Amino acid sequence: MIVTGCGRLLEQPERLAGRPYGLLAHPASVTADGRPLHLALKASAAGLPTALFGPEHGFYAVEQDMIPSADEPDPWTGAPIVSLYGDRPESLRPQPQAMAGLEVLVIDLQDVGSRYYTYAATAVWAAQAALAAGVEVWVLDRPNPLGGDVVEGNLRGDGYESFVGAFPIPVRHGLTLGELMRLELRREGVDDAGLTVWEMRGWRRTMRWRDTGLRWIAPSPNIPTPESADVYPGGCLVEGTELSEGRGTTRPFELIGAPDIDPPALVEALEARRIPGVRFLPTYFRPQFQKHAGGLCGGVQVLVTDEASFPATRCGVELLAAVRTRFPEVFGWRRDPYEFVADRPAIDLLAGSDALRRALDGGSVPDDWLASWGADEEAFREQRRDILIYS
Repeated sequence: MIVTGCGRLLEQPERLAGRPYGLLAHPASVTADGRPLHLALKASAAGLPTALFGPEHGFYAVEQDMIPSADEPDPWTGAPIVSLYGDRPESLRPQPQAMAGLEVLVIDLQDVGSRYYTYAATAVWAAQAALAAGVEVWVLDRPNPLGGDVVEGNLRGDGYESFVGAFPIPVRHGLTLGELMRLELRREGVDDAGLTVWEMRGWRRTMRWRDTGLRWIAPSPNIPTPESADVYPGGCLVEGTELSEGRGTTRPFELIGAPDIDPPALVEALEARRIPGVRFLPTYFRPQFQKHAGGLCGGVQVLVTDEASFPATRCGVELLAAVRTRFPEVFGWRRDPYEFVADRPAIDLLAGSDALRRALDGGSVPDDWLASWGADEEAFREQRRDILIYS
C-alpha cells in the first residue's frame, strides 16, 4: 500500500497546529479517502491554511492552458487564493508580500513526469520565494505516473528557457516532485535546509501509475486519465504546430490530427517506423474548442500497448515527422506567442532546441537528433544520482 506525502502529513497534522501556513495545491491534492487537502487540514489539528496558492489552470483547474487565473477567495472556506498564473511573466512567481506572515509553505501538486508540465516550475519558484522569506517549505510527495526508472529525451539547451522548459532536464526525467525540487534548488545554489520532503511509503521507481493502486484525479483539464499522462511527453510537442493535439475532445494528447489528413495513410507512415509498445488507430474527431474547433480532423489515436517499452517522447517526434513528410500542405508551425515568449517558436521551447524544427523543415526525419539523446540521458542519470530518494 502506498501512502503519499499528503497521507503522511495527515497522520500528524499537529505539526502545523498554531503555525500560519500556505498551501500550493490543485484538484488532485486529495486524501486517500477523497477529500480536498485544504478541507482535510481545516478539519484536523492543523486548522485552515492562511493562504491558498493555485498553479496554472487555477486552484480548482477550471481554466484551459494559457488562460490567466485571478486572485479570489476560496468559495468553501473564504481563505484567499493567490494565483501563480496571471497575464504576465511576473505572475508566475509569488510576490514577496504573498509570503508575509507565513511560517510554512506546504506544496502538494500531482506532477506528470514531463519537462513541459508547468507545475514543477511553479513549485520550485514558489519554494525559492518562500525560502528567501525565511518560510519553511514542505513538499508532500506523490508518484511520478510514468515511473522513476525511465529517462528519455534531450536536455533542454541554453537559450531555450521558458515556463515549459524551466530546467535543463530531459522530457521524461523520472523524478518525483520532491526529488526534482531538491535537484533544482541545489543547482540554483539555494540553501535547501528549510526544505522538507514528506516521502511516500511503498513507492518504488519501477512503478507506473497503475501499479500504485491510487485513484487518478485530473491534475489539469487535459490530463483526464492515466492514458493522457502516458502519451503526454510526445503529444505535447504537437502544441508547437497547427495540428490538433486533441484538446476539445475527450482524449487530449491521445488524438492527433487535422483536416485533410488521411488516417490510413498516416498510420502506414507511422507503422513503417516500428515504434515499440504502441499502435496507431486511424480515426476522425471533431474538437469542440481550440485548434480546428468544429472541424472534422483526420488522424490517429495513440494506443499504448506496452508501457515498459513505449518511447513516449520519441513517439511525438515520429508523429510530427510523419505528418510533415506525408502531408506537407497540412503541416505548419505555431506562430503565436507561447507561454509569454514571442521571440522563439513554440516548438523550439518545447523541444528545448531548434534541432527538431530544422530537421523537419529540411525534409528529413531527425534520426541523428534522436540518436543524440542517449548521451543526454546518461548525463542526467549521473546528475540526479545524489538526490534520488526512492530505491
